[in-house]
Amino acid sequence: MAQRTGLDADGYARAATIMNELAAQQVGYVGMDTVRGSDGLVSYWTDEASASAWRDHPEHAAIRDAGRDRWYSDYRLHVAQVTRSYDWKKA
Repeated sequence: MAQRTGLDADGYARAATIMNELAAQQVGYVGMDTVRGSDGLVSYWTDEASASAWRDHPEHAAIRDAGRDRWYSDYRLHVAQVTRSYDWKKA
């Protein structure tokens, strides 16, 4: 969950696009889901080491710091292991 400040929406959108593209290039990246609009997301990694490497990636760290300064008033991060997941959609 994240609360955006409403400042610099264009800069946020550019940074989000760059981070999505960069994350997809990282070892262990599985995918990303948007949760309740553009202010929330879930990223999936094959293991803890891959998720930690993403957390520590220099470009990601720089954008995260910019987010704390400019785009977010607060956010929450949860680390969890998914043991089962499925989708169903009526045709």
